[in-house]
Amino acid sequence: MADAVTMDKIVSLCRRRGFVFPSSEIYGGLGSSYDYGHYGVLLKENVKARWLEAMVQEREDIVALDSSIILHSAVWEASGHVGGFTDPLVDCRACKLRFRADHLDAAQCGNRPSKKPGETPDCDLTEARHFNLMFETRVGPVEESGSRVYLRPETAQGIFINFKNVAQLARRKPPFGIAQVGKSFRNEITPGNFIFRTLEFEQMEMEFFVPPADADDWYRYWIDERRDWYLRLGIRESHLRIRPHDTDELSHYSTATSDIEYLYPIGWSELEGIANRGAYDLTAHTEASGTRLEWVDSQSGERYTPYVIEPAAGLNRSMLAFLCDAYDEEIVAERERTVLRLHPQIAPVKAAVLPLIARDAEMVARARRLYEELRRFAAVEYDDNSQIGRRYRRQDEIGTPFAFTIDEQTLEDDTVTIRDRDSLAQERISIARAREHLLDRLAAPWLTPKTD
Repeated sequence: MADAVTMDKIVSLCRRRGFVFPSSEIYGGLGSSYDYGHYGVLLKENVKARWLEAMVQEREDIVALDSSIILHSAVWEASGHVGGFTDPLVDCRACKLRFRADHLDAAQCGNRPSKKPGETPDCDLTEARHFNLMFETRVGPVEESGSRVYLRPETAQGIFINFKNVAQLARRKPPFGIAQVGKSFRNEITPGNFIFRTLEFEQMEMEFFVPPADADDWYRYWIDERRDWYLRLGIRESHLRIRPHDTDELSHYSTATSDIEYLYPIGWSELEGIANRGAYDLTAHTEASGTRLEWVDSQSGERYTPYVIEPAAGLNRSMLAFLCDAYDEEIVAERERTVLRLHPQIAPVKAAVLPLIARDAEMVARARRLYEELRRFAAVEYDDNSQIGRRYRRQDEIGTPFAFTIDEQTLEDDTVTIRDRDSLAQERISIARAREHLLDRLAAPWLTPKTD
């Protein structure tokens, strides 16, 4: 069966179920800026937690860091961002729109959307000029005399300038990594496609410092490791691919880069990049700061500047990929059912507790007791609003993998029905085993039931 997902459906579901809202909506909104509602926050936090588990908790060779969003402006001068972090920009004097000069083939004319910019006689495009993507601000009480600083466009530089601190205090030697999750900001000329590209976003980046001779091996290792992480969390293998960058695509710091691409509704697009940054960053900051950012072996006296392998993922893009891959539609009992088949480990809510009859005081009391017990161990939701079928459908649309239903038989024999989101199978278990049963199911291996 053809994939049911479209970007319009994802946007509609996210709005309808409170995952994502347009930011500043009561004032007309702000382009490519979004606020995350309750379920969006839970989903993002779960994705972030799985990343930190894989990168830090389950490994001995990676430590965590949380560096400042606003760094000394010299950091961005040394890294090359002040001089080179730019996009080519053209303006149309007729429609007053702004376009990236290297993306005109994918853009639409503001006055005639069926045409591309520059294809109509009325189009009047300016010459291309370079546009820096960093947001600039001032530190100090008076703008004129304040120091110019930037909102960071990536989290990586905060890691590089802390290399010496971490290597000494964490007692690590290459190969070792420093992982960070945090917000970054880019004044994108052509942001869009929902949360795929926004002005403000969260990154999950890890810089892995290795002996230069081992860089190629570690580069290939991290490509495979990061691809496997998405597969373990339920992304279909048919919707992932590795695309090595051509030489003319490489960033100024990179000797090799490969993108893990996902087949979004908008087409194949970057989900995560893995780059061999060589010694570029540590060398640049050593030269600019006068502080040697290198590794010295205390026993042999060997001294070298490590190479860096960087897996860099966007949390927002990852969330969008999980939503797209999980979205499904099917006909059940002659009615269309929309369901998010999310991996239980990233689902915003792990289980719902539902009294069959909301007006039955004893059912409600038993359901509330079970809910209070389960919520101490997992994200669980209680719902007694509307008919049971509608409540099931609500939980399906937010990706809740399991639902406990309290009914007449519960009052008779202390059993409860547990419903599986994907198969719709229902099983009766002792209510005393509900917690154990839920935790076992959440920990069990899971494969998406969606076919390619």
